[in-house]
Amino acid sequence: MLDGIKRWFTGSQSTGTSGFEGIAAWADDAQYTFRGVQGEGFVVDGRLDSRLWRLEWGPSQRPYISGFELRLRAEPGVEGDLQLLVMTRVLQEQLEKSIFEKYVEDVQTRIDNQTPPEMRWLVMFPKLAGSEMGPLREPYVALGNAKTWLVAWLQGPLSQALQAHADDQAAPFVLMLGRGRLMLRTEMAVPNVPEVKRCLKLFETALREASRVHVDNPGGLPPPSGGRDWGASTTHAGLDSSSSKS
Repeated sequence: MLDGIKRWFTGSQSTGTSGFEGIAAWADDAQYTFRGVQGEGFVVDGRLDSRLWRLEWGPSQRPYISGFELRLRAEPGVEGDLQLLVMTRVLQEQLEKSIFEKYVEDVQTRIDNQTPPEMRWLVMFPKLAGSEMGPLREPYVALGNAKTWLVAWLQGPLSQALQAHADDQAAPFVLMLGRGRLMLRTEMAVPNVPEVKRCLKLFETALREASRVHVDNPGGLPPPSGGRDWGASTTHAGLDSSSSKS
């Protein structure tokens, strides 16, 4: 009996809602799966139509985000070697300054795989012109290896969602699509239901639009190759690792 009580308490700590009761209640109401991560934060798993997504809140995994961050990831079913990046203009300027100081002033000869992909992509790929960004040209920059696909993705509902996000928040923000995985990352010191819901709504819009563009613009995809830039391909089983560093 004593062993059973110990197991009960141990299980409640690893999956508990202490400090996140509001998030857990929201997830339950929405029929998502909530799981507390002891000493780290929490994970919420959900679905948009046939696409599974994962939401994580915990310690930042990026040097440009202080404290804690919110991460969202899913696989939109896009083939090819898309490497696309959207980030706030303020963050882009900060990262480019950091890259210059680290790799030019320190006379470092190359950017290695320990550098986050979003920083590598800032060096590797051309940015969209202001005329191609439309109403997003002031708050954001966008770049990647498939211009036609990127422009099509940023039109319509995603453009509107990104504009609304820029109006409401000035925290570091990154939305990227690489090797079949869509990822959103933003600073969030304290998780609360309205902010989490707002980020999830934007992410689901990006996910839905990625699937749409994949159907409408198959010719805009770069061909598959062995030299991909961003981690290993993931299935739903791959989404089960809440401690992923990608």
